[in-house]
Amino acid sequence: MRASEFARRRRQLMRMIGRGSVAILPAAPVRIRNRDVQYPYRQDSDFYYLTGFPEPESVAVVAPGRQEGEYLLFCRPRDAHEELWNGVRSGPEQAVEHHGADQAFPVDALDDLLPGIIEQCERVYYTMGAYPEFDHRLMGWVQALRTRGSGAHTPDEFVALDHLLHDLRLYKSRPEVSAMRRAAQIAVGAHKRAMRHCQPGLWEYQVEAEYLHEFRSHGARPSYLPIVGSGPNACILHYHANSRQVADGDLLLVDAGCEYDYYASDVTRTWPVNGRFSSEQRAVYEVVLAAWEAALMQVQPGAGWHEPHEAAVHAVVRGLRALGLLKGSVPALMRSGTYRQFFMHRTGHWLGMDVHDVGDYRVGDQWRMLEPGMALTVEPGVYIRPGSKVPRRWWGIGVRIEDDVLVTREGHEVLTAALPRDPDSIEALVGSAA
Repeated sequence: MRASEFARRRRQLMRMIGRGSVAILPAAPVRIRNRDVQYPYRQDSDFYYLTGFPEPESVAVVAPGRQEGEYLLFCRPRDAHEELWNGVRSGPEQAVEHHGADQAFPVDALDDLLPGIIEQCERVYYTMGAYPEFDHRLMGWVQALRTRGSGAHTPDEFVALDHLLHDLRLYKSRPEVSAMRRAAQIAVGAHKRAMRHCQPGLWEYQVEAEYLHEFRSHGARPSYLPIVGSGPNACILHYHANSRQVADGDLLLVDAGCEYDYYASDVTRTWPVNGRFSSEQRAVYEVVLAAWEAALMQVQPGAGWHEPHEAAVHAVVRGLRALGLLKGSVPALMRSGTYRQFFMHRTGHWLGMDVHDVGDYRVGDQWRMLEPGMALTVEPGVYIRPGSKVPRRWWGIGVRIEDDVLVTREGHEVLTAALPRDPDSIEALVGSAA
């Protein structure tokens, strides 16, 4: 992402908060996995959205109208000893030269400089609750200003920054769409690779390894923990153990996406391990495919957020009723919610820098209308858990089909369209590398 894109976003935010305001964003802290081992560092999405700065121990300050500069960055100074062990730091100099800051300071200067900036402002925009330690520190500065007496000024109000910023993030720019297309392309290649190499006798973690290989080969990382569920594990929505041996006759449900340049893909496919759907597996698969198609048709500018889900639910109810897995009229089954024993989640979510991306689904008491630039998933599913009150031949069939979709002026673009969904095409792909 070019520096000009981050500058454009900051200008947008400045117009929204206006003069006399300051927006403060801390970077994500380093997290410890165990003892002295850290989790791989990933910058806070809101912080990165405005700065493009990937380092921890940093604070961004956006203050429209300041003569000394409207975008200030506090970051770690250069340190030869630390850089020997943990890698090169940008330092304040490169924060200005390469990351667009008007001014940059060592992060240790926060206590000396930031209270003075806050004192000059009427409004402070900040997201409370994300990083409690920084919340406490910020409140300490404000309290210190209040106790200084007649010579000090304190802001008139604190405003939730996330409300404004997340509405900006909901609408994807051209550079963002480009990154999301690339993340989708890499994920498509990973799913194809896994299908080609799949065969009975593998372990779920061996299938997962095919995804990790493809992601890292293209400079991407998983955007969430991959779900590789075979047989009854396909009916566990957030299954992460990936530890079962895949058996002949199983369905395999894999929900795996990647993050490229801070933008996520989120893709699910379900296929027969031996390359041939059983009659029951194909019947359920075709119900889910019909629901996917019905939902996608509702992804249009001006449609309500709820409309794709309602279309998918109607198709699932109609299909399961035709198979004898639900009994009663379609309207009655829709009203009663009986279908939720087999289809218990929504049909999609916003997609972007976070795999479950930010943005309100309702505005007031109304569902949000879809608009060009919004990105979402379409992911209906049917899960028939062992022990369900249906004939045993249906037990353990879990099917989900999930694709990434961009709302366009003309309708929609399926970013993951290159990955087969048709059951015949899937059968032709599975095991083809053997």
